[in-house]
Amino acid sequence: MLLGTHITLRARHEADVPVLQTELFDDVATRSRADSRPWRPLPPGSAHSPYAVTGPSDEAACFSVVETASGELAGEALLWGIDAHNRSAHVGVALRPGHRGRGLAADVLRVLGHYAFPVLGLRRLQLETLADNTPMLRAAATAGFTVEGRLRDAAWAGGRFEDQLVLGLLAEEWRG
Repeated sequence: MLLGTHITLRARHEADVPVLQTELFDDVATRSRADSRPWRPLPPGSAHSPYAVTGPSDEAACFSVVETASGELAGEALLWGIDAHNRSAHVGVALRPGHRGRGLAADVLRVLGHYAFPVLGLRRLQLETLADNTPMLRAAATAGFTVEGRLRDAAWAGGRFEDQLVLGLLAEEWRG
């Protein structure tokens, strides 16, 4: 487990999957803004769920986010596209609706930095988000990420193209 100020990152448990599936994946409007792939319905318990518990992987590290004080499942976090050669990875965070707006995402990003930099020995983390995702931009800035560029009309979300921002964090910028 990895401990932050307000959250704990731990391995995903089977019991987390239905909650994450219902509150994160089945929220079509939000999921469509967070994933570059089109939303498709999945039956409960599907092995194709993005939250399905799998074994360790060199390309991704998936965590459940737990609010430490309450012990309640708050969401998911992951490093994906882990590139051992270039020592980089992409970051993903999704919090359940009842856990948003409380500063947890910045704590999650800081803890992912702890896993990425001193544990995995990575050099760079990258985060992509829609340009109007103010809460994620605020959390990323708090965790030390820098906006590195704008990809115009790069994301299809809600029936239209949206700008996407690319943010980066280097190991020496991380605020551990």
